[in-house]
Amino acid sequence: MNAVLRGQLLSIGRALAFVALALALCGGIFTLAGYSATSMFVNIAAGAVLAPHAFVHTLRWTMPLFLMALGVLLTFRFGYFNIGAQGQFYLGGIAAAFIADAWRAGPPLLAIPLTLLAGIAGGALWAFVPGLLRIRSGTDEVITTLMGNFIAALALVYVTSGPLKDPSGSGQVAAGRPVAAALRIATSSGVSFTLIAIVAVVGVLVWLLVDRTAFGILGSLAGRNPVMVRWQGAPSERIAMTAFLVSGGLAGLAGALELLGPSGRLVSGSAPTLGFGAVLIALVCGLSVPGAAIVAVFFGGLAAASLYLPVIAGLPAAAIDIINAAITLFITARAWPRMPRRAQRRRTLESAPQRERVAS
Repeated sequence: MNAVLRGQLLSIGRALAFVALALALCGGIFTLAGYSATSMFVNIAAGAVLAPHAFVHTLRWTMPLFLMALGVLLTFRFGYFNIGAQGQFYLGGIAAAFIADAWRAGPPLLAIPLTLLAGIAGGALWAFVPGLLRIRSGTDEVITTLMGNFIAALALVYVTSGPLKDPSGSGQVAAGRPVAAALRIATSSGVSFTLIAIVAVVGVLVWLLVDRTAFGILGSLAGRNPVMVRWQGAPSERIAMTAFLVSGGLAGLAGALELLGPSGRLVSGSAPTLGFGAVLIALVCGLSVPGAAIVAVFFGGLAAASLYLPVIAGLPAAAIDIINAAITLFITARAWPRMPRRAQRRRTLESAPQRERVAS
C-alpha cells in the first residue's frame, strides 16, 4: 500500500470516527427529546436500505451528491473553497432546461448530449466569475460562491415563473414545462442504467484527472505548497481557473441530469440542501474520489430516510437535519485548523509577485 493511499485511508478513518461521535451525540439528543434513539436509527436504516425500494431512493440522491462532491473536493484539493455547488447546480439545470425546451422535437441522440453540455456550461460559467475574481483581485471565493447560491436561486424562481413557466401548472409552486418524454433518461425513481453509467464514467474520469495526471498532481501540490509550485514555473493561475470551471461543470451536469432524470422539469427551490451535502461529503471523505463515492451513499441514504421517517415511521424528518448538523460540527472542527494554514499559503503565493516588483 503506497503512502498516498495509506494517508487517504487514515483520513477517511478519522472522519468516520467523528461521524460516529456525531451519531452518538444525536442519540442523546433524541433520547432527551422523548424519542427512542434505537427506534430512530432503526427507522433511518429502514428508510435508507432495509425497506422495499429504499436503496433505489438512496441511489437517487447519491448520484447528484456524488457529482457535486467531486467538484467541491477538486477545488479543496487545489487550495480553494468553492461553496457554490448549489448555485452551479441550479444554473446547470436552467441552461439545460432552455436547450431541452428548444429541442423538444429534436432527435434524442442529439438533443440529450446538447442538453447535458448546456448544463455543464451553465455550471462552469457560474463558477468562472468567482474563480476569476479570486485569481485577478484576491476576492475571497467563499463569499462570492456562497452569494452566488442565492442569486442562482432567484434566477431559478424567475425562469420557472417567466420564460419557462408551465402554463398548465397549479400555481402553488413555480415550475417549468415538463421535459419531452423522449429526452428523459430516468423515471421519477431517479435511477436508470443510463444515469448510473454517466455518473460512474464521470467519477472515473475525475479520479484519473486528480490522481493520475500532471494537472491533478500539480493542483494538489499547489493546495499544500503554492509557493513551491509557483517557483517551479507551473501555470498556477491556469490550473486554478481550470479547477473552478471543472468544479462548476460537475455541479451543472448534476443539475442537467436532475432535469432529464427524476425531476423531469425545473422546480423552484428544489433540492435546496444538495450543495451543503456535497461540501460535507468532500470533508468527510478526506478529499478522496473513491471515498466520496462511499460517503455519498451514506448521505444519499440519509436523504432517502428523511422522506421515509415522517410518512412511514411517524417520526420527525428534522432528525436527519440534526444528524447532518452534528456531523458538520464535528467534521468542521476537525478540518478547520488546516484551513487557515492553507489559506495563508495561498495568500503568500499571491503576494509574492507584488513583493518581487517592490524589491526590484
